Formats: sequence, structure tokens, C-alpha cells
Amino acid sequence: MNLLYLLDLIGTVAFAASGAWAEVRRGMDLFGVLVLGMVTAIGGGTLRDLLLGDLPPFCLKNEIYLWLPIGVALSVFMMHRFLPKIEQPLLYLDAIGLDTFVVIGTGKALTFHAGPLGAVMMGVMTGTAGGVIRDVLSNEVPLIMRREIYASACVIGGVLLVFLQRTTVPNEWVLLLAAGSVILLRLLAIHFNWSLPKAE
Repeated sequence: MNLLYLLDLIGTVAFAASGAWAEVRRGMDLFGVLVLGMVTAIGGGTLRDLLLGDLPPFCLKNEIYLWLPIGVALSVFMMHRFLPKIEQPLLYLDAIGLDTFVVIGTGKALTFHAGPLGAVMMGVMTGTAGGVIRDVLSNEVPLIMRREIYASACVIGGVLLVFLQRTTVPNEWVLLLAAGSVILLRLLAIHFNWSLPKAE
């Protein structure tokens, strides 16, 4: 099992847990928690594959991406009383998942001959679209529109990956540097409560 695949699975678990936990706190029933936990985990990558024409989407080619969110969401529903104690670690796992999803999404778009802007958009979509779909289905303003640096970290990581792909930097270092930039920005944003400026 290569490192990127392992991090992708960790990210899937983290996104499913954060999605399911958000719905438990909103008072949804078991079915709602399962559906929105899965949507958060695989929604972005599925939408990316549909737009790139890579069919069937990744989650139907490898069903571990379906079973993992189901198992995680069910666990969150059953053990939700204990989750406030690990909410902070979940944020850090979420950051790991975010950087992995951005790198995978941007890199995949480049292999499908997307242009630089399109590739960055696919990377951002992979990392954020699942959460957007979850919030829309929950009748909430999407999280990326109303809190600390999140999607902007994805943009920076995607741009860095596209730029470094055009240099002589080895591919392993390209992936590491791009992913590292996303996770560093997210961790700093969490620690210092950074956010983008708002109109007064």
C-alpha cells in the first residue's frame, strides 16, 4: 500500500467522521447521518470524476470508499456521546485528508489533460465539494463560505502542484511540497484562527 493511498483512506475516514458528527449535532436520524457522512467523504471525488469523464467514479471501482464512510458514520452515530473529547484530533485528521484530496484531484486532472486553472479547480473540488453538498442538503450556508482558511489553502496547494509539475523537481517532492503547503496552512489557520477578510 503506497503512502498516498493510505493518506487517502485516512482522509476518507476523517471526512466521513466530520460529516456524520455535524449531522448528529443537527439532530438528524441514522439514515441522514449515514447519507451525509458518505456525501462528505466521497462527494468531491465523485463530482471530479464525472466532470473529467472517468467513469464509473473511483468509489464504484474500489468499494472500500463506500464501506469506510458507512462504517465510520455508523460508529459516530452509536458513539456520539464520546466524540466531543476527540473533536480537536478530528480537525487534524481532516487537514491530512484535505491535503491528500487536493493533490489527488489536481494530479488526476493533469493526467486527463486539463489546463492549469481547470486542474486547480478539480483539486479544490475534490477537497471541498463533499462538504458543500452536505451543507446544502442540511440547509446550511456552506462551511467554506463562512469560516477560517479552507478552500484558499486548497487553491494554494493546487497552484503549487501545477507549477512544480512544470519544473525538474522529482514527482515525489512535488506531491510532498504541494500536500505540505495545504496541511501547514490548515494547521496554522486552526491554531491561530485565521480567516480571510470580510466586507464590513
